[in-house]
Amino acid sequence: MKFQSLGHCLSFLEKEKDLIRITDPVDPYLEMAEITRQVFEAKGPAILFSNVRNCSFPAVSNLFGTYERMLKVFEPELQSVKALVDLRSDPGLFFKAPKKILPGLSSLLHSIPLKRLNPKVIENQCNITDLPMIQCRPGDGGAFILLPQVFSMDPEDESILRSNLGMYRIQISGNDYLPGSEIGLHYQLHRGIGEHHKKALESRQALRVSIFVGGPPAHTLAAVMPLPEGVPEIAFAGALAGRNFRYAVQNRHILSADADFCITGIIIPGRTKKEGPFGDHLGYYSLEHDYPYIKVTAVYHKKDAIFPFTVVGRPPQEDSNFGKLIHEIAGSAIKADIPGVTAVNAVDDAGVHPLLLVKAHERYLPYEKRRPRELLTHACRVLGTGQLSLAKYLLICAHEDHPSLDVKDTKAFFTHMLERIDFLSDLHFFTETTMDTLDYSTQNINQGSKLIMAVAGEKRRSLSLSFPPDVFLPDEFSGPKLVAPGMAVVKGPVFKTYAKGKIEINRLKNYLQEQGGLSSIPLFVVVDDIDFAGASFSNFLWVTFLRSNPSHDIYGVDEKIRFKHWGCREPLIIDARIKPFHAKILERDPTVEARVREMGKQGGPLFGII
Repeated sequence: MKFQSLGHCLSFLEKEKDLIRITDPVDPYLEMAEITRQVFEAKGPAILFSNVRNCSFPAVSNLFGTYERMLKVFEPELQSVKALVDLRSDPGLFFKAPKKILPGLSSLLHSIPLKRLNPKVIENQCNITDLPMIQCRPGDGGAFILLPQVFSMDPEDESILRSNLGMYRIQISGNDYLPGSEIGLHYQLHRGIGEHHKKALESRQALRVSIFVGGPPAHTLAAVMPLPEGVPEIAFAGALAGRNFRYAVQNRHILSADADFCITGIIIPGRTKKEGPFGDHLGYYSLEHDYPYIKVTAVYHKKDAIFPFTVVGRPPQEDSNFGKLIHEIAGSAIKADIPGVTAVNAVDDAGVHPLLLVKAHERYLPYEKRRPRELLTHACRVLGTGQLSLAKYLLICAHEDHPSLDVKDTKAFFTHMLERIDFLSDLHFFTETTMDTLDYSTQNINQGSKLIMAVAGEKRRSLSLSFPPDVFLPDEFSGPKLVAPGMAVVKGPVFKTYAKGKIEINRLKNYLQEQGGLSSIPLFVVVDDIDFAGASFSNFLWVTFLRSNPSHDIYGVDEKIRFKHWGCREPLIIDARIKPFHAKILERDPTVEARVREMGKQGGPLFGII
């Protein structure tokens, strides 16, 4: 269905009985976020808060809380856009399957932005402090806009088609920001706005920025869509909405004519303030750091404006559904951009960016025994492509060895890898390189390491289904447990320093080496809480790949460096203990949790939902 506004979408969902209204007063400090979390966990409807304390605007959350609801919102235009992406990936489809591709042509027409005069969004103005001051976690540095569409122009080419629309964190209270006139902007180094800001800094000019909140849901999805270089997000927004992106110009700022709110401001060159902390999608707080900030020049809003927001945290959360839909739309584009790659999965359970699973063709020297050679070419292409470059661990296997292997079946993928990997030759480290800004497994922000594990060929070993009772460990290690075939977690002593940690892991390594290694258990992960890490494969992935920095935290039996290449015999050991410099795990306020649970009792606004 084509939605012209956020309100239009909410009316549709209410008729579908997929939206509830909460008319009781709700507190934007922790309570609204906790309501959203509990309704999301119950796979409940979208939530319209009509009585937000200290605010005259209603707010909506959990709009994309289930994948089924996302499909309701974006169909049928979703199929048209997917056809357009498929056509870009394989132009030959125009002749091979014209009926399949024709819907994409209408999306192409809707991708052209249209300029409008006097849109409704400029009819009213307010102050930043009039917006819902939503704080999600007790440790957050203040209130944030949680579904912003941040718009910027290339300072060297102010064509609307050279713009960037991204979802970057916007802090609207707390820290040293002047209330109502300064707001924080957090973006990662590779983002499109970063290039615009860099050019503005080089020319010592202020960068004009606009923040759109609300509007057709397609505009929100466009802001998180990893589009190819040169494809403007506003073009995708129009195509997905089935209605051209409409914009206006006000005091040299671009405004979305269909947004509920438009905030305009400038980033002054060279000035920063502390932003954060914020409970982020990796399940940890991203800490306080210096970032540019926006001096607000105006806040515009429609007469009937509604303020949408989301809640993030350890996956799965609402943004997990965004990832699933993006993969559905852009799957063919990834294969086209990286020829030879047949499947990619950024693992949600591991926080998305830390762990990437890839299948690709291994066709070099087919007359030899298959080894990972072409796979390394593909792996480097993957690490040089858009947001895939954020991967910390990239596991890649040969498509030819198991064509039907599903990269979304993480346990089966790990089993396939561990059955075949040669730890002496198949580990490839990148050290002293850039890292995901939100990853705190290292001591320096944006700096760390990456590891490619590439396997091809026949099985080398069978994996154990139970931990052997005759394997002895050092006294400070205990409770070994298999979480999956060949994958063990073991409790280690509390990590204090890398010097002491290395001594401890070496003692474990030597014990295993003296016992002849463990070919059937090729992966050991040292953790703090064996009950938590071993409770599910999801917990295992989250702990292992978020709490380790490959260059510092990987060890192995009989490890050695040969011609600059590090390798070992099995088992590989990953030290996934919590380090003193790690960011804190997200918490929830137990008092607020209990208060929201009360709302689910008979007579409460959430009765029958949570």
